[in-house]
Amino acid sequence: MDAIKGIVDKVARREKIPRHGVSTGLPTQSPHRRHLWTWDFIFDRTDNGGSLKMMTLLDEYSRQSLAIQVGRQITAVQVLSVLEQAMIQYGVPSYIRSDSGPKFIATKVQRCCATTRSRRYILIRVAHGKMDRYIESFHSRFRDECLSREMLRNLREARVVIADRLQHYNRERHHSRISYLSPEDFIHTKILIP
Repeated sequence: MDAIKGIVDKVARREKIPRHGVSTGLPTQSPHRRHLWTWDFIFDRTDNGGSLKMMTLLDEYSRQSLAIQVGRQITAVQVLSVLEQAMIQYGVPSYIRSDSGPKFIATKVQRCCATTRSRRYILIRVAHGKMDRYIESFHSRFRDECLSREMLRNLREARVVIADRLQHYNRERHHSRISYLSPEDFIHTKILIP
């Protein structure tokens, strides 16, 4: 009996893969726009069985979806491109938070965050998704309101449908956490009434 337990313990230790990077995923409340951006991946399939991988980027304060990159695979270089485009369009955030998946802890991504005016790149510990509750909530709504309802035949159609959904989410969908306004209305209201 002890021999079996020893083998099980040995196998359990062998299967654990250490993650690189320091876990700094402390939950914070974002006090203003461009304070904290969060990003993650969500996966789905097209109707013909092809894989879909989507990188989502969200401003935690306004709940605005800044970008959804759709592809079969998304590399660290593509992650950087999405981040750079968002920074050009929306400004540089003070902090960026993500899980410690391999694309996010890639040297290129961390180097990019260090060279921008972003003060800190926050990594969440493995299996602590609740620390990134905003992006997880966004993914849940995105899956319920788009991915589970739409028949996406191919990658091109997926990109068109998801881009349309992104516009709807930012301009028309009301959010209880931001006074039942759309993210764009909330941003406009906060600009007019500081």
